[in-house]
Amino acid sequence: DEFRLVYEQKFIEGEEVGIGQVHAAYYKTGNNEYHAIYFDNGKTDGYYDLEGRPMKRGFLKSPVKYSRISSYYNLNRFHPILKRARPHYGTDYAAPYGTPIYAVGDGVVLKASYTKGNGNFVKIKHDDTYQTQYLHMQKFAQGIKSGAHVKQGQVIGYVGSTGLATGPHVCFRFWKKGKQVNHLNLKFPPAKPLPEEDMPSFTALRDQYLAMLEKASTVKAEGASVSVEKGNP
Repeated sequence: DEFRLVYEQKFIEGEEVGIGQVHAAYYKTGNNEYHAIYFDNGKTDGYYDLEGRPMKRGFLKSPVKYSRISSYYNLNRFHPILKRARPHYGTDYAAPYGTPIYAVGDGVVLKASYTKGNGNFVKIKHDDTYQTQYLHMQKFAQGIKSGAHVKQGQVIGYVGSTGLATGPHVCFRFWKKGKQVNHLNLKFPPAKPLPEEDMPSFTALRDQYLAMLEKASTVKAEGASVSVEKGNP
């Protein structure tokens, strides 16, 4: 296998202290070759293939690194606190107090508030089709409020048990076209490709990085070769 990278170096008083942003990557295994190009259009950023297709999924599979699913989407669920049947429109991910909760996709915060049932919760609009909600948070992450723009994987809060909850978890709810649905049964759409107006800028940057990857020096590593091009592209 072969790897090549174009990345930034971080310095303090002239001494290298670490690696910054990875701008481009190349990976070859057998006869298969893969490229990843980092591109930021000022509104969104991420890694794309050579044709400008995003390399991330449209949505993360879950909003938290969880230990187990403690309750599933169930329209006839028996509520453990209310002691009666009540539809459960979400999926409960059990995790320790303070575990980071992530936005599953890019979007805009519609509400970051508190209700007696939901506790501290955040609701995000991803586009005209999809919305998500995250309940029972211990607290919100800094800057999370109505109107805030969030990126996929960004921390929006921390696991708690506020509201009607018997223990620390996040109740994750998913809307499709205004209706709450079981996200575990959905086939998520791919992330959106770059807009046409961004393609000229992306193509120029891509070609610049490809040239840098082509001339990258090679460092031998156990079981593989790793090539790097250092500096600010």
